[in-house]
Amino acid sequence: MIGGSGLYALLDDAAEFTVDTPYGPPSDPITIAEVGDRAVAFLPRHGRDHRHPPHRIPYRANLWALRSIGVRQVLAPCAVGGLRPELGPGTFVIPDQLIDRTSGRTQTYYDEGAVHVSFADPYCPVGRETVREAAARHGVAAEPTGTMVVVEGPRFSTRAESRWFTSIGGTVVNMTGHPEAVLARELALCYTAIALVTDLDAGVEGDHGVTQEEVFRVFGENTARLRGLLLDAVAALPGDRACPCGSALDGIKLPFALP
Repeated sequence: MIGGSGLYALLDDAAEFTVDTPYGPPSDPITIAEVGDRAVAFLPRHGRDHRHPPHRIPYRANLWALRSIGVRQVLAPCAVGGLRPELGPGTFVIPDQLIDRTSGRTQTYYDEGAVHVSFADPYCPVGRETVREAAARHGVAAEPTGTMVVVEGPRFSTRAESRWFTSIGGTVVNMTGHPEAVLARELALCYTAIALVTDLDAGVEGDHGVTQEEVFRVFGENTARLRGLLLDAVAALPGDRACPCGSALDGIKLPFALP
């Protein structure tokens, strides 16, 4: 699990591990604990003290570190802005699509050779269904589909940008979902985003403008709900992967061996 803003710790009685990667250290040491009958790793993407802004998160190191310790399925909760009036604070969305509006971020491991990975469906279908079922068991209303627009940040959107994101089919807007999702695909990992709406984005209605205080407050108010959903979902993920994610690199000649 990769935790977002406001979710800096998740597992009880966890052991802490420092992992090195060819891309430098990850955002923080990784904690590992047992959840049900499986080992679960947790990594706060911003660092536990929120020292990494979204455009400076070591995304490549984070995903590489998780794979190198044996992770094959990733649940990725994140804070998002709602781009539709009915998606107010406290709503959960399980995205099935992504629009990348970032710039300047390194978004691949493959800087040599012709390595073109399919990304038509960015999120794991089995992971998404598992999260949907976990939300239902917890009585948590969750939109089962949606398009996440990922912006560079760290600033929030203008009203015009927000209205444009809605016009091109965006459901929610976020700053960290890319390149995280595509890097997971390049490592043949299952990746499932779980988006918690903390605010209505600037152009959705009225004179509302997003503030950092609002985002952190709403995320904090929903941390217990999110934690219960996550722990339920991770325990319910299948042990054997039958989704397309694990075979994403089949037939492709890679320039290096995967960890």
